[in-house]
Amino acid sequence: MIASVSGRVAAVSPDGAVVEVGGIGLAVQCTPGTIARLQVGETARLATSLVVREDSLTLYGFADDDERQLFELLQTANGVGPRLAQAVLAIHPPREVRRAVSMADVKALMQVPGVGKKGAERLILELRDRLGSITTDTSLEAPAGLPSVTAVAPWRDQLTSALVGLGWSAKEADTALGQLAPVADEQIAASGAVEVAVLLRQALQMLGRP
Repeated sequence: MIASVSGRVAAVSPDGAVVEVGGIGLAVQCTPGTIARLQVGETARLATSLVVREDSLTLYGFADDDERQLFELLQTANGVGPRLAQAVLAIHPPREVRRAVSMADVKALMQVPGVGKKGAERLILELRDRLGSITTDTSLEAPAGLPSVTAVAPWRDQLTSALVGLGWSAKEADTALGQLAPVADEQIAASGAVEVAVLLRQALQMLGRP
């Protein structure tokens, strides 16, 4: 298993990044919150989980080891695969996932695309005794010399960092955010949360990259 990767960020995209390790560029699937903290040309460390399928090898990257462990634990629930587990962490930080499960907060879990009422109830039933207390949610520091990656940030900060990392200026990013603010407000009114991945894709379309 590849538990982590450390190296120069060669590229970032709406769905992940390429990290150069020992002369090899590793494609890593990441949540928008993690992508937003990566900058091309800088060195970073990502905790990772390798998912092996008959026809593919997919490396998922996370802000810290705790987030990776939660990603793997989520997949022990019936009907939860890596994409859905990643979607959960794209919407909620580890502390909020633990809180929602321990407090049986069905509505919070239903904010995740692909999780309905029955799915949320199943997650609570199957994971309540395994996720641990919300007080165990700690962010592990990166090794000396490597910048840490912050998992969660306000949606405006996440989008700005992601767009600048993809090559646009701060002014262009700010213009896109201004146009997307009503969309974010609609998402909050509908589900109580902002779907950063959706906003990022829309921003890229506005700025000329489909």
